[in-house]
Amino acid sequence: MSEHSSHQENQNISWQSSNISRQERWELLGLSGMTIWLTGLSGSGKSTIAFALENVLISQHRAACVLDGDNLRYGINEDLGFSASDRIENNRRTAQISLLIANAGLIVIVPKISPFQTGREHARNIHTEAEIPFYEVFIDTPIEVCESRDPKGLYKKARKGLIKGFTGIDDPYEPPENPDLVIRSEQGQLPDHVMELMKLIEGL
Repeated sequence: MSEHSSHQENQNISWQSSNISRQERWELLGLSGMTIWLTGLSGSGKSTIAFALENVLISQHRAACVLDGDNLRYGINEDLGFSASDRIENNRRTAQISLLIANAGLIVIVPKISPFQTGREHARNIHTEAEIPFYEVFIDTPIEVCESRDPKGLYKKARKGLIKGFTGIDDPYEPPENPDLVIRSEQGQLPDHVMELMKLIEGL
């Protein structure tokens, strides 16, 4: 039994609700929460696109934040490695955090490899159950392009066997089957990709 499921069945805890409904909070503060989940290989451009999108949203005075996968490993997920079970738990924690922040009314942008379909489906399902918009965006960059960029030098280390279980090399990546948007970062310019995401957010 997972820690998550045991918490759900624990009779000693109960969900504490705010005195203000989500709808009231959003209307009074002019907010509209949602989660934009960017998935793709390392070096695909997820973080670059995510922070560019955040800049545009903030410039429009819209509450937004980026939950970067690497940044989360400095804190909330620092106890996790890169085994399959750790990746699943990493994804679960990130999904729950993004749900809490989106519920407060922010646009949460999550650039994260999140290699497993089941993990991304979990993130979508908990948002759907909470009636909060969730968009899965596939940053579909060929591994050859990602490897040529190799901004952190990780592919080079993986090819030399210095890193084991590296997604795309000796660990699988399961592409989204029905993403809400596909972005090919090697085609077009960064502003074009941000515009695609803005259209998704606006429902255009």
